[in-house]
Amino acid sequence: MTDTDDPARLAAEAAQAVRDRFGVEGADVAFVLGSGWSAAADRLGETVGSVPLETLPGFAAPVVAGHGGELRLVRTTAGRTALVFTGRTHFYEGRGVEPVVHGVRTAAAAGVRTLVLTNGCGGLRTEWGPGTVVLISDHINLTAATPLRGPTFIDLTEAYSRRLRALAREVDPALPEGVYVQFRGPSYETPAEVRMAGAIGGDLVGMSTSLETVAAREAGLEVLGLSLVTNLAAGISPEPLDHAEVIAAGRAAAPRLQTLLAGLAERL
Repeated sequence: MTDTDDPARLAAEAAQAVRDRFGVEGADVAFVLGSGWSAAADRLGETVGSVPLETLPGFAAPVVAGHGGELRLVRTTAGRTALVFTGRTHFYEGRGVEPVVHGVRTAAAAGVRTLVLTNGCGGLRTEWGPGTVVLISDHINLTAATPLRGPTFIDLTEAYSRRLRALAREVDPALPEGVYVQFRGPSYETPAEVRMAGAIGGDLVGMSTSLETVAAREAGLEVLGLSLVTNLAAGISPEPLDHAEVIAAGRAAAPRLQTLLAGLAERL
């Protein structure tokens, strides 16, 4: 059996590589910074070191503009050791589910118990304009995929921690909550697909996060999900969708994202 056939072994190897590279016994918390969020890494605490993701077992360099492509080890102001992934593998890259969730499994193998997942997304609510940060209260996985194998029955009643959402509101009481709908991508959703997402209970649409959350819950991690609305979704926005818009929205929202994640790092 190869390591790609044994994701737990590959995650353990990557976690050991992290310990060796940074000279630490493990980590407490992990942040995965999605589209528009990478600049927020600078306020999380003291950076002990960083390595390109692709130098670690099982990882590849991010292919999406707006992702940083490195793993940082940070000492937070709360004295925690944090792993900060400034990029992720997306399901639409065609590499399968295992690479998508490998970062989450590596973090768990390194001892992490709390995971913060972030993304850039399209919004279905007109009152949530570009730059709005939304707490993910639940998700709908429309990828037709799962990181679970065999009869692995994971309770997702509280996939996204109420406790962590309450902590986030200590930092920013104005944060709204919404349901995130993950599509397979890489094409943006059609207006009809966006209407469907709204009809089944969605507030946000994107191409990441839910598969990672399932893997995190399988590993026993407590998850906080944060979405940055970078644009109104197709059919709601009068303008065509463009990834450059995602990058620009993240850049414009950087000060707020930095303040939010810095405040979280003090509490986790």
